[in-house]
Amino acid sequence: MATSIGTESDPLALLTHLIELDLDAVEAYEAAIQRLDDPQAREPLEEFKAEHIRHVDELSQVVHRLGGVPPQSADLHGLLAKGKVLIANLAGERAILSALRSNEEDTVQAYERAVGRPELDLALHELLARNLEDDHRHRAWLQAKLRTL
Repeated sequence: MATSIGTESDPLALLTHLIELDLDAVEAYEAAIQRLDDPQAREPLEEFKAEHIRHVDELSQVVHRLGGVPPQSADLHGLLAKGKVLIANLAGERAILSALRSNEEDTVQAYERAVGRPELDLALHELLARNLEDDHRHRAWLQAKLRTL
């Protein structure tokens, strides 16, 4: 699912969309965790889900400081992200992990765009860069795991 998140001209809209994307990821990881039989695969997914929750919490604090109201639940993209995992469940572990990798690709792309925004202050830039680093690690783990299946 290609995303245009990260291209918004308004920083508040950018942060709101990143929060929605992270909420989408939380739902997708939860759906995957419930469907995977392999505990060695579920453990890292629990960690990744927790990191996306942390992203939501930290970005929400920034949105509040800017006078906005952060989203509390996933949007339509979240239904699609979770839907990819639910449909993949029919095809097994490899398909579930492939769906998660696809979702992480979108998240990485959005954060890469956001990190490249020169008008953002240093503290926000550092926060976005940390989140991007997490998402790169999630994607790398998913890619490595898929190579073993």
